[in-house]
Amino acid sequence: MKIQIINGPNLNLLGVREPSIYGNTSIDEYIIKLKEIYTIIDIEYFQSNVEGEIINKLHEVGFSYDGIILNAGGYTHTSVAIADAIAAIKTPVVEVHISNIYAREEFRHTSLTGKNCQGVLTGFGMNGYRLAIESLLFNA
Repeated sequence: MKIQIINGPNLNLLGVREPSIYGNTSIDEYIIKLKEIYTIIDIEYFQSNVEGEIINKLHEVGFSYDGIILNAGGYTHTSVAIADAIAAIKTPVVEVHISNIYAREEFRHTSLTGKNCQGVLTGFGMNGYRLAIESLLFNA
């Protein structure tokens, strides 16, 4: 099984950015833990602050991988283009948000991308990525 994790803008700063919201663990540390837990899964990681690069990655892996875990960050609430890219591919996508987007500012309560995903996990911290893997395994 091959799973691509895609993180959007500012998520390269996990571990140092607003630790009261996002925690103290870097994404690199967490990806290492996931790979140790799921040794039978090929987990790849990609992060970009650029909308078009996220779309290109969705297109690249969206017909050949078994699952995509997407945390589009702020683009979740603004990007029709990323939502369209998710709708255009065959690989199932699970949307993940580290914080509970419904407990934050009003504009974060709307996910343009979520309607095209298999499911949405929000508010489980970094553990949301692991839960998304479990969901992809269960629904494979």
